[in-house]
Amino acid sequence: MDALTDSLVSYAQGLRYEHLSPEVVHQAKRVWVDTLGCAIGGFAGEPSQMARALAAEVQSRRPGTVLGTGHQTSPDLAAFCNGVAMRYQDFNDTYTGKELGHPSDHLAAVLAAGEAAAADGRMLITATVLAYEVFCRLCDAVEVRGRGFDYVVLGAPSAALAAAKALGLQRHEMAHAMSIATASSLALFQTRVEDVSMWKACAFPSVSRNALFAALLAERGLSGPGNVFQGRAGLCKVLDSAPIAPPRFPGPGEACKIQETSMKRFPVGHLAQTIVEAALAVRSQIPHADDIASVEIETFRTAKEIMAGDPEKWRPASRETADHSIPYVAAIALLHGAVEWRHFDPEYYTGSRVLELVQKVRVTVTDACERSWPQGMLSAVRVTVSGGRSAEARVEYHRGHWKNPMSDAELEQKFLGNAEGLLQPADCRALLDRLWHLEQVDDARSLARSLLLRSGDGASR
Repeated sequence: MDALTDSLVSYAQGLRYEHLSPEVVHQAKRVWVDTLGCAIGGFAGEPSQMARALAAEVQSRRPGTVLGTGHQTSPDLAAFCNGVAMRYQDFNDTYTGKELGHPSDHLAAVLAAGEAAAADGRMLITATVLAYEVFCRLCDAVEVRGRGFDYVVLGAPSAALAAAKALGLQRHEMAHAMSIATASSLALFQTRVEDVSMWKACAFPSVSRNALFAALLAERGLSGPGNVFQGRAGLCKVLDSAPIAPPRFPGPGEACKIQETSMKRFPVGHLAQTIVEAALAVRSQIPHADDIASVEIETFRTAKEIMAGDPEKWRPASRETADHSIPYVAAIALLHGAVEWRHFDPEYYTGSRVLELVQKVRVTVTDACERSWPQGMLSAVRVTVSGGRSAEARVEYHRGHWKNPMSDAELEQKFLGNAEGLLQPADCRALLDRLWHLEQVDDARSLARSLLLRSGDGASR
């Protein structure tokens, strides 16, 4: 093993539920509440339906469950299907370091591996904390998007280790699982720029599927390439990066990276959360949205590059482009006083009223906003109406940011909003109770199979 592999595998092998503080355990439960709520909300999305149709063609003697339906398929396809549902709304949590990404994407691999091993809730929590710890520290160490790679590249080692942990693999098997997954999961950042496609919701689920597949192969003795990070053709060479130093992982009872991830209040790209919140604050100060003459948005470079750096962001042609467009989500907030799932239907992003306002939006980067990133996300929205009157709002830590976290009650309300029309109220309460007491779940299979939705056939909401 190279030094980084040795460090990651040693941490993964040694981590125990008993090492986690009550605060870390509780945050892991919050992540499960938030992410399964997102999975319910994303269940009816077209990519989710396509993934389920494909998974229905496969049977397995060691099955994984497709959430919402109870259908059984192979563990890796279950991870893919469930990951797409979790990701589809772009509503799940985010971590920001040198690289940014969505660590709750890992839960699909954790759950599928947990089912395959009949793991208990304590193991699900432990594997979740492990996934976050490894992924976030890799995000702190290296930026990949500037080199043309998607953040999911950094999710391959963490997803493989989390799956291997939930499967109960030995140290050498963990190393091979991580090596196989890392060597075979290089993904392009083109996924998230220009015209954004359905694949945006599938990119990390594909890594989860591959990571679980790698772990299952390693369990059977398949070896992976050595020195996968620091070798002469390893990941650091491909990324043109300096060697990644082994991170300093927390000891028993210490704070963990899962406590530094931010949850979303709005179903849009993370980088626009403060912009939407500021736009909503401005809207309350202007008499009529139709009187808006101009919209000036100040933000940080990364936000502009990813969510306002392409002409397509001013005329989105897909849901995926719209929820990754700063001018679009700001226009929706100003016109409708809310940004919700329904606002990404074609009737909105092709509507002349919205597009006319989008053309009045200007996005600039300022030094103050740039200094805030990545610990904060300072953004300002200034609206001028006909006649010259203006209104402005500035937000640095949106509600849900780890420095301004949602309460447990707010997370439950988000969950219930996602589940509305899909899960009976009594079933919502029962599922929430299981998640808030996840350490008491004796078998991951019972958790996965308990989530059955009204529209189990995949009908639209």
